[in-house]
Amino acid sequence: MDVQPNQLESVVLQIGEAVLATTEAVDRLATQVDALATQVQQQGYQIFALSDAVQTLAENHDSALERLGQLTDTLQRLVAAVEETDRPAG
Repeated sequence: MDVQPNQLESVVLQIGEAVLATTEAVDRLATQVDALATQVQQQGYQIFALSDAVQTLAENHDSALERLGQLTDTLQRLVAAVEETDRPAG
């Protein structure tokens, strides 16, 4: 099999163009992967901040419920005291 120099040169040129196109595609893909990784990292930070905010909200809710319970107890004692003073003696 006798390969002509022009044919060989053409094949080598096509291989070079294919390698160059592949390299460019890989570079674009790497850039997109980096951008995606940055977005995922930022979303991770946002999820952490949201989780922290939810935890704080839950703690505040528990505290508010506790204070509401104390207020309810105080109001019940106050009502009982008022009812006690309104009753006729005897």
